[in-house]
Order: sequence, then C-alpha cells, then structure tokens
Amino acid sequence: MKAVVMAGGEGTRLRPMTASMPKPLLPVVNKPIMEHVLQLLKRHGLTETVVTVQFLASLVKNYFGDGEELGMELTYANEEKPLGTAGSVKNAEEALRDDSFLVISGDALTDFDLTDLIRFHRERGAMVTVCLTRVPNPLEFGITIVDEDGKVERFLEKPTWGQVFSDTVNTGIYVMEPEVFDYVEPDVPVDWSGDVFPQLMKEGKPIYGYIAEGYWEDVGTHESYVKAQADVLEGKVDAERDGFEISPGVWVAEGAEVHPDAVLRGPLYIGDYAKVEAGAEIREHSVIGSNVVVKSGAFLHRAVVHDNVYIGPQSNLRGCVIGKNTDIMRASRIEDGAVVGDECLIGEESIVQGNVRIYPFKTIEAGAFVNTSVIWESRGQAHLFGARGVSGILNVEITPELAVRLAGAYATTLKKGSTVCTARDHSRGARALKRAIISALQASAIDVRDLENVPLPVARQQTARGSAGGIMIRTTPGVPDSVDIMFFDERGADLSQARQRKLDRVYARQEYRRAFPGEIGDLSFPSSVYDSYTGSLLRAVDTTGVAEAGLKVVVDASNGSAGLVLPSLLGRLGVDSLTINPGLDESRPTETAESRRAGLVRLGEIVASARAAFGVRFDPVGERISLVDEHGRIVEDDRALLVMLDLVAAERRSGRVSLPVTTTRIAEQVAAYHGTQVEWTTTSPDDLARVSRDDGTVFGGDGRGGFIVPEFSSVFDGAAAFVRLIGLVARTQLTLSQIDARIPRAHVSRRDLATPWAVKGLVMRTVVEAAGDRSVDTTDGVRVVESDGRWVMVLPDPAEAVTHLWAEGPDEASAQALLDEWAAVVDSAGH
Repeated sequence: MKAVVMAGGEGTRLRPMTASMPKPLLPVVNKPIMEHVLQLLKRHGLTETVVTVQFLASLVKNYFGDGEELGMELTYANEEKPLGTAGSVKNAEEALRDDSFLVISGDALTDFDLTDLIRFHRERGAMVTVCLTRVPNPLEFGITIVDEDGKVERFLEKPTWGQVFSDTVNTGIYVMEPEVFDYVEPDVPVDWSGDVFPQLMKEGKPIYGYIAEGYWEDVGTHESYVKAQADVLEGKVDAERDGFEISPGVWVAEGAEVHPDAVLRGPLYIGDYAKVEAGAEIREHSVIGSNVVVKSGAFLHRAVVHDNVYIGPQSNLRGCVIGKNTDIMRASRIEDGAVVGDECLIGEESIVQGNVRIYPFKTIEAGAFVNTSVIWESRGQAHLFGARGVSGILNVEITPELAVRLAGAYATTLKKGSTVCTARDHSRGARALKRAIISALQASAIDVRDLENVPLPVARQQTARGSAGGIMIRTTPGVPDSVDIMFFDERGADLSQARQRKLDRVYARQEYRRAFPGEIGDLSFPSSVYDSYTGSLLRAVDTTGVAEAGLKVVVDASNGSAGLVLPSLLGRLGVDSLTINPGLDESRPTETAESRRAGLVRLGEIVASARAAFGVRFDPVGERISLVDEHGRIVEDDRALLVMLDLVAAERRSGRVSLPVTTTRIAEQVAAYHGTQVEWTTTSPDDLARVSRDDGTVFGGDGRGGFIVPEFSSVFDGAAAFVRLIGLVARTQLTLSQIDARIPRAHVSRRDLATPWAVKGLVMRTVVEAAGDRSVDTTDGVRVVESDGRWVMVLPDPAEAVTHLWAEGPDEASAQALLDEWAAVVDSAGH
C-alpha cells in the first residue's frame, strides 16, 4: 500500500516559527515532525510515499530528497494554490490509482498502529476509514459519531460547546480506496470532512471510523508544539530519538560536549555537536538543537532551542522557543510562551516577556524590555563600530562571512589598485579571519601587504608607509572569546567617525565592488619589518645618557607579540635588561584583569630582587605598558600617566600635552608647574591621536597604559613609550618612586550604568538640566564642575546600551558621594 503525506500547510498559528520554515520541518526533539511521521510509516511497511507540498515546497523537497536516507521512496505532488485536504490528495491521483492508500498529515505527532487501521479497513470492506481518537477538548477538531460496528453516522467540523456530542475526533488519518477520487473535483479547493464525506454518506457508501489507541498531538499551536517535545522526552509517544541516554532521561547526541560541571535534570535532549559549558543548568523538557552553544551560568527550563543558537552566559530561558541561528546575549531573559524567530539577535540584559512573538531577522537592543510582538521593525541600533573597531564574540557575532563582507565594504571605500596592510595577534581565531579578509580585499582589486603576527604599533607604522589603509584583527582585551577588527587610515590611525559612517553605509547597502579577473589584487609579505621599526624608533626618540647611566630594567613581554620586537630593540638600546615571558602562547591571546595583576606582582618581585631601576609589562599586542617602580611596587595606570607627564614636562618646559577629559585635574597642576599646558580631548583614541599630530604636542596618554610619543608616532605605542621612559629616567637620575612621591594624590571614581538606547538622549538632557548654573564642559559627553572644583562627567557609550560616569574629589569619599548623586540623576531619566 502507498501512503500520502500532507505537507502543504502554512502553519499560520505557529508563526513566527513558520515564517521562514514550513510546519512539517519544525523540529520535535531535533527531528522534523514529518520525519517522525515517515519513520512511523516505515515501521508499518508503508515505504512508498507521495508527499503533497505547497508552502515553501522546495525546503521540504531539499530536506527529504527521494527518501533514500530513510530507506523509503518519496515522490512529490506540488500544488500551485491551496486545494484543501481532498484537493491536494486528488493532485497526486496519478500515483494512487492502483490500490488502497493511506493519508496522513505531515505535521501531527502520533504512534498509532497503522497496520491495525489497515486491517480494520480491509475487514469492513470500507471505501474510506477515518482514524479517530478521543481528546479532552474537542473544540479545535472535527467530531465524529460511529455506531457499534464502527460505521460513521455523523460529522461536525470544529463545533461549539453547545454542539459537543462526543469526544471522538477526526485525526486526519484515512485509509481510502481509489474510487473516492470520483467525488473530488480537480483544481479547486475541496475538503474531505466538509465536502466529500457528507456526499459519500448521502449516497450510502461505506465510511467507517477506527478508534485508535495511542498518542496523537496535532501540533497546531505554540503550546502544543512545546507539549509535543515534553511528551517525546517523557516517552508518552513511541518516537525515535538519536543519541545516547547518558543518565535517566538525559539524551545526548553524537559529538555533543557537555561539561561534567553542567547541571542536567532530565528528561531533556542535547543535539549533535552542541556545547554545554560548566555552570550551565538545563532542566526538564528542554531540547537543545545541533551546534548550539550554552554558556556558563545560563538557565533553561522547558526551552526548545533550534539549531546553531548561541545562548550567552547568565541568560534565562523558560518555556520559550528559539529559532535557528539566533544569538541570545549575556543575561537576557526570555519568558514563558515567548517565541523568537530565526536569525534574531537578543541583546545583553534584555527581557522578552511571556507570549511575545519576535519575527525572523530582528535585533533587540541591549537592556530592552519587550512586552509587545516585534513583527516589522527591529528594536536596536545597528552600529558596526564600537570603541575598538568592529567587535564581537568569535563565530557568533564576528563570523568569517561577516569579516568577508566588512573587508569588501572597506575595499569599496578605497580606490582600485590601492594597497592595504593586514596584521593579527597570535590567536588562531585572528589568523583564520585574516585569511578571509585578505581574499575579500584581493577580490575587490586591492593589493595586500600581509604583516602576519606583529604588535599593533608596528602594524600602524607599516600602514603609514605608503598604504591606503590597514586592518588588524586581535582578541578583545580581557575577553578571550571575542575579537576586534580594527580599521586604519593611511596614517595608521583609527578611522575617523566620518569614514566609519561611510564604511557602515556601504556595508549596510551591501554595495561591494568586485574586481574583474585581470584586476585581482596581489599579496606580498614584507621582510625585515622589525628592523625598520626599531631603526626609525631609535632615530626619533632621544636616548642620550642611556648607555652612561648603566640602568638595569626588567621587561615582561606577557607571551604576546610585543616579544617579537624586543630582541632587536633591547640589543640596539644598549641597556642591561632581563626579558621574561618572551614566547607566544596561542591559547592565551589576551589576559584577564586578574592574570594581568598577578603578572605585575610577579614582575615586581623580580625587579626588587634584581635591584633594577624599574619594570615594564607590555600588553599582548604591544600597545600599552604597565610600570613597576624600583621597590617592586605597582605604579597604577593613572599614576603612571602623571609620572610620565611629570618627566616629559620637566624636560621640555613648553608645549602641549593631550589628555582625555576623564583624567584627573592634578595633571593640569603637574603640566603647569613645568610650563606646559593641557589640551583636553574626547575619550576617543582617534581624537587623542589627532591632537598629538599637531606641532607643539610633546606627550599624550589615556591613563589606561596607553602613551603617545609624538616625535615618533601619533598612536599608542608600548615600545616607543618604553624607550622614551628609559631616556627620561637615565637623564633625570630620579627613581620612579621619587617622582611619584612629589605628585599630589588623585581621587577619580568610575561607574557604568545600563541605559536603553531609546532614553540616551533623555538622560543627557536631564543631566544638563540638573547641572543648573554650575559650569558645564561638553568636550565629550557632559562634565559638570562644582564650585569647589569637584567634577562629574556623564558619557553615553557609542556602541553599547551603557552610560559611563566619572567623578573626582579631594578624597575617595567625596568622589564616591558625587558619583552616587549623579548616578541617581541618570537612573531617574533611564526609567
């Protein structure tokens, strides 16, 4: 006997899950509903099957093909327009003319005994046998009344309670004889129970009802979809599950990685190649699809997660459905009954309330509270650029595909035949992305000079030597699973705001320029990069007195690319040096605040025992340095800025120093004491670099280990700052602790507050209004200066739903009090 599987429905009640996927392909425990149906047919020997398709038909055909993988023979009957339950089977009449056939829905989950149904049909000599089942709430279904012999006496489609005269409903599974086709008009919508069966009964044809025992769930609503998953997991339905039962009720498919410290409370299912980290908790009735990542601290209960989803740390998912390729970022909450469509982005700390529907391809901004469905518009700011270029989690937000599109957009903003330098840090992720970026640049008629793994300042300096721009890929500082793609202009500096916006526009419109075959860009690997960098650095920076001073220094390369430039630099400097941690460690491309602190403590111990003049520790990409004085004490970054400022200003006695407005105002006293003046800039490194390019600028720094040595370059450069410091210390003959001791103490406190995008403007307006007649500085954000000199600064983050606050007072307590006062102002506007 042949079977017909009805797989043409749109499943409108299941939107947004069915907005981009036909209902029969919706996964139940990681397998399409229709696959469960086909496996049931196969178990009962019905291997020759016709599938009727209409909505998104190609997706169904592509998934199942000719059925060979399932050990079946599948053919397809395509409806041009909806033809109803009978019309669509009539559409497949050619294949069904010879024998009895069975009709079954491709989107209902069941384990009925089809062999017994067929036996009943043949014994009764029926023309049609309707498969019936008993349900507690028959309102959604067609009711059927049968006599003792099983003959159908009456049908009623979707009754009201006043019409309910039975709990026996039509499951949409039928066994039929080919003569039934004589009662179905071709090419017009016809239904079995509404049109054909009443006609057959009028003519006295034999229609029987077979009451089936077993499980049947018409997966027509979100509630029934989530229930069907739970029922398969509970074993209430006899359905096949792939994988292994590693403990009672806990099913794990092939290739899945589940950390032993993850909490699993079955019944639940984890799909193939999924990854569940330590500290994640997955509770009853949750289904995790293929290639899903569940980060540490995430909590899932009755959550159905489709394939390729990223579930961020501390996120909380209950009773919801998450569509494929969606990213759920850190600390998001998705409540009971909510449905998130395919390829959405749910921002950090956002809340999606119960029963909300979010349609595919939508972005929900960080910190958003979503209590109505999101169908047309995205709720988010689609800014590519943050403070560090284009940043995001590797292979979640920053994928090779995104890198290729970004590089194509960047190439489109440059002239054909231009040269771009590419570089990376020592991580594998950066290496993989750089290769994708190089191919995209070449395909857009750009010549590429690949510097491979070099310190960030070297990449900037090489870019400034005749290239139209540069791209550096590095691990986000302090966040090992994230990367930054940094874009440079022809001077090696970060792109200006205007050029970022241009790149943003080209990327958003996807208007990429492609080269003709004869114009594909060239790829070269410049040699002796370090020698030329070191040579120009030592020519530009004053090192007189270093050789005579006989200084001894300890240099910590922190297993990063800064170690690559140190051998040629220290050799030429003529200084007695001890280098520690020089080797590259691919597995640790960045460092946490804790590991950085521990490294500085260790450096301090070595400096003290070696009786060195000071110790310097480079960050992994050689951009920033941290200092330890001759006693081995850590010089905090904000103090290190003042120490360097004091040394430079004392030697120069004139000129300007560029500092961000968030720096302590003690910097002004230090500069003025030595006859130099401060030029305040915004917190953007690009702005600091711009001011540092002006004639007369003698120094720049950001108070976080970033120093600019204007005589050499206008960007942060750890090696240049180190060389400059050695020269200054050698000539002043003062130790770092002596210089530090003569500078007054500063008390600057900082805090970050979550602020939804939608209220950022309101927050800033509220701050200005609250300032009243106090002095207000709007160099960057809003800085409010009290009459006694205390100040607070409020700055909205350009890339995240956050507002930053800084406050300075004469002591720690007054700075904190000021911070508390203005945090309350920001909070009142944000809620």
